[in-house]
Amino acid sequence: MAPRHTLILRLLQQRNLLIINLLLLLCVGTEAAEFKFDFGSDKAQSGFAQVTAQTKYDEKQGFGFLENKAASPNSPRVFALDVAEGNYDVTMRFGDPTSASSTTIKAESRRLMLEKVETAPGIDEVRTFTVNVRKPAISTGGVTLLNNREKGPPPSPDWDEHLTFEINGKAPGVLSIEIKPAKAAITVFVAGDSTVTDQAKEPYAAWGQMLPRFFQQGVAVSNQAESGLALHSFKYQKRLDKVLSMMTKGDYLFIQFGHNDQKDKSSGAGPFTTYKKNLKQFVEAARSKDGVPVLVTPMERRRWEGNRFQPTLADYAEAVRQVGAEEKVPVIDLNAMSINFYTALGPDLSARAFVHYAANTFPGQDKPLKDDTHHNAYGGYELARCVVEGIKNKVPELARHLVKDVGAFDPAKPDSLEMVDIPASPVTGPTEKPAGS
Repeated sequence: MAPRHTLILRLLQQRNLLIINLLLLLCVGTEAAEFKFDFGSDKAQSGFAQVTAQTKYDEKQGFGFLENKAASPNSPRVFALDVAEGNYDVTMRFGDPTSASSTTIKAESRRLMLEKVETAPGIDEVRTFTVNVRKPAISTGGVTLLNNREKGPPPSPDWDEHLTFEINGKAPGVLSIEIKPAKAAITVFVAGDSTVTDQAKEPYAAWGQMLPRFFQQGVAVSNQAESGLALHSFKYQKRLDKVLSMMTKGDYLFIQFGHNDQKDKSSGAGPFTTYKKNLKQFVEAARSKDGVPVLVTPMERRRWEGNRFQPTLADYAEAVRQVGAEEKVPVIDLNAMSINFYTALGPDLSARAFVHYAANTFPGQDKPLKDDTHHNAYGGYELARCVVEGIKNKVPELARHLVKDVGAFDPAKPDSLEMVDIPASPVTGPTEKPAGS
């Protein structure tokens, strides 16, 4: 090669190397970014950005309240911050100089993070949790195919540019928020359908969006479940690809399907054929990334004949148990625990765990709601407690990361409805029944 050409080639290589290094520095800078917000002072503490009730979200500044129409100081507000995909440790300081406070925090699409943090007047309390943020783009190629309800206006989507915090409770008192990347966090990925997903709107809820409340800092729940999906459609929409692109060694994949797989009428489809085959593919996929698969049998629908409970998913639950035994995968038997839960409540009271509400219970809801598949906050919370009990019994390594106040839970002796006091989220738009049944 001529000396001149060699010199040009070297200059090009040096230029490309410089560009790559600059890009790496930019990426590292983004990942290392920390955010500090002061909600409680007339003048922000050093290093903190001031946030007042009038701080409306602005795309240029990248943070603020998504809605600025608080009817009273205690009205729920949604605070948003633009961040990159990943896990984040969030430290919140609660309290009020002159009054008692009671605050519940939900993140992203109504994921329960902190439940009823209470402080006395003039006393602060600090809590830290880890939250997962995801975007549709897949780092290994392609993009997650989203359904229409996932593309709605904030604060409903899990897939937008924001990390959102719903500040709720009887007397909310958030004094400050600090956010920093949590690279070493364990991620618990969840794959499933409408009975698992982060339900965006009241009065619907699912166990997957209640699960984060039960983990200590250092574990983030990435709930990738979506309404209407079966194992094959979850994979078709590239949601499994998305999970695998984010998964690192030691992460977990909880897998619960069945309600929609049951509707597959294609030739040869069934619980002990296609369903088992697809389950094994998910298990193999998680293991290929050095992840830990955990199978969850599908909870039952609410079906009674007189005083006798009628199972509808027994074969699918049994198929999950078989895959667990054949592949040596932990199985959390939510199907059996859900039957114990519903039976303990009985034919009539069990409706209180599902979406059964008279007309006009919620804004824009002009018709009665009667849904024996999808749960409300109480039902989702109790089923999450069932899953946590399964983690304690079947996934001991992960159980070490449960919060200290998790306690013991017997689904045959569930909490009363009055004991589970999760404040309703702001209602945006009409109530819509999730896909699937």
